[in-house]
Amino acid sequence: MSVMIEVQNLSKCYHVYAAPVDRVKQAISLGKKRYYREFWALRDISFSIQRGETVGIVGANGSGKSTLLQLITGVLTPTAGDVHLNGKVAALLELGAGFNPELTGRQNISINAAILGIQHRAFDELFERTLAFAGIGLFIDSPVKTYSSGMSVRLAFALQMSLPKEILIVDEALAVGDELFQRKCFAALDEFRAAGGTTLFVSHSSVMVKELCDRAIFLDAGHLIQAGDCTAVVENYHKFLFMREPQRSEFRESLRQSLVPVAAAAELPAPVRAAPELREHADGDFDPHLKPQSQVIYPSQGAEISHARMETPDGRQVNVLVPHFRYRFCYDVVFHEHCSHVLFGMVIKNATGTELGGTAHAAPGQGERNVIAGSVYKLAFEFTASLLTGTFYLNCGVTGSRGDYHGFLARDVDVLVVQIRQSADRQVTGFIDFDFSPKAVRESVAALGAGAAASTSFPA
Repeated sequence: MSVMIEVQNLSKCYHVYAAPVDRVKQAISLGKKRYYREFWALRDISFSIQRGETVGIVGANGSGKSTLLQLITGVLTPTAGDVHLNGKVAALLELGAGFNPELTGRQNISINAAILGIQHRAFDELFERTLAFAGIGLFIDSPVKTYSSGMSVRLAFALQMSLPKEILIVDEALAVGDELFQRKCFAALDEFRAAGGTTLFVSHSSVMVKELCDRAIFLDAGHLIQAGDCTAVVENYHKFLFMREPQRSEFRESLRQSLVPVAAAAELPAPVRAAPELREHADGDFDPHLKPQSQVIYPSQGAEISHARMETPDGRQVNVLVPHFRYRFCYDVVFHEHCSHVLFGMVIKNATGTELGGTAHAAPGQGERNVIAGSVYKLAFEFTASLLTGTFYLNCGVTGSRGDYHGFLARDVDVLVVQIRQSADRQVTGFIDFDFSPKAVRESVAALGAGAAASTSFPA
């Protein structure tokens, strides 16, 4: 396969001035004195991407992901290093930023096509493809300033996806608009990839990276930390996010030392464990560094929650779960006042805050759901881990009445974070693992003549 994107020792440094007048001082100092400080957005980044590959870039905000894409597309000029592109490029960076709001959608498409060197006879085909993809109808002949933000983004995305290209570069813009249009976006991406197109994109969605990409790149503070197998890179990125110093720096350095170029397809390193305390068990592990950074505890309204944890059915505490095993989400509640109509609840959310499931119940034997002051309840919600690989957050809460007040008596948001481990022998897509059990029917020529067939069930 030919190399489509090659990045060699790429660096980008910005001069940061404390005050505008310092720029003038710097200009007239003729380099004899420095009035700025250096900020290295990227430092010595190297990798290559082959034809037909899809590579995802992950990293926290400020890690240099967008700067890298802007350097590759030529929006920014590197301080050092080189970028080599072998093919036509379409870039989805600041969607709609290049549109003139005073002109119509049709006129903006025409101007963009002219800038990109598309001949007049090819413009009609480009326009029809863009209009059909965007689905904005007669608004195409209205000024862009009259569009909703969603319509403008749809038109920009449709234009870039309709352009002739061999390389697609995307910055957090793979799925825009409503659900119907998002499906069109992914279908267009699938078609591009099936035709041998090369894709490089930034995403904060670990599910998207693992589902779409052949490889992944992990950036932090402008440095390339790890590159290689998607599952390994994303798993280590998640562990890194939840660590605190000094473990974070030690883990970061261990990843950099085991760095493998993203183009290397063989002998990729296994995921680096976060700490020696993380032990292998058939039904899950406990990672002491996996702690929520977004916890919110509501003021007590007569009750207090404590000791939230995830356990196996035999009582072992875990936070790294195995698909299709049973677990218990547990927490304790102490009531400081008399309360009535009491319900105990929990919710599981993904990283974007979408509620994936939850429940609320009265305690067994609670009768009229009245609770006297001083009562202590130990709750355990047992469930099957049917989610796909990723990071998930748990909320717990108690609702009820206290005098004239009715609502949350106690609530703890993002009290616990858990990760679902990748299954080694199965590949699943979507959000929920339905544990499909397909069957394969194998027929030989002799069996066909005899009218016989052998049926085999795949392991669950």
